Amino acid sequence: MKYLAVCLVLATASLAAGQEIITASQYFDLVAERYAQIEDYQAKLTIAVGKDVMAGTIAFKTPSNLRVDFSDPPDQVIAFDGQTLTVYIPSLHAILSQTAAGKAGADSASLATREGLKMMKRSYGVAFEKDPTPVPLEDAAAEKAVVLVLTRSTVAEGFKTIKLYVNPDSKLIRRLEGWTLSGDKLRFDFRDMAINTGIPASRFLYDSPASANVYNNFLFKTEE
Repeated sequence: MKYLAVCLVLATASLAAGQEIITASQYFDLVAERYAQIEDYQAKLTIAVGKDVMAGTIAFKTPSNLRVDFSDPPDQVIAFDGQTLTVYIPSLHAILSQTAAGKAGADSASLATREGLKMMKRSYGVAFEKDPTPVPLEDAAAEKAVVLVLTRSTVAEGFKTIKLYVNPDSKLIRRLEGWTLSGDKLRFDFRDMAINTGIPASRFLYDSPASANVYNNFLFKTEE
């Protein structure tokens, strides 16, 4: 009986050793390593805030260039060239401009970048929603994702909780959901991502309509 028990223990240990056991933190690191290889990307982007949905194309180039050209609402643009954040709102015929507002103005969409992931690693605890097994992205959908739940560890972060839906094959973020301190939910869907295509820096310069009203430093005043 003792010999049988020893054999069972050894067999169980051997089986466990043969299986790849990964923690949520290790899985997050794999995603971060994937994004560390990305110099630029372009993707179809959908942003949902409550029942309001916006759609367009997002382009990103390291270290912090970001641009979103919206198809809904039509012609709306968000552009950050590393120095100035520009938001063009056609319905108001207005241009909102903010100097050095990369962190304040572009955080949400730029979380799916190497720098955004570094920030999350520093400021959030990471866990699997259930386990590393991919689950359908939607009910009964063929597309699956590994779900990571991030909970803030410092009060300075704008999102209380973040969920990352990661493609198990590419290790790219397919969906990002964030809950603000007030309980509002934001969802970012990234589709058809094209990586390292050599997007030029000029792509992030926005030539705004001359007739639009310009509102400078709409987020905060810069120091003289």
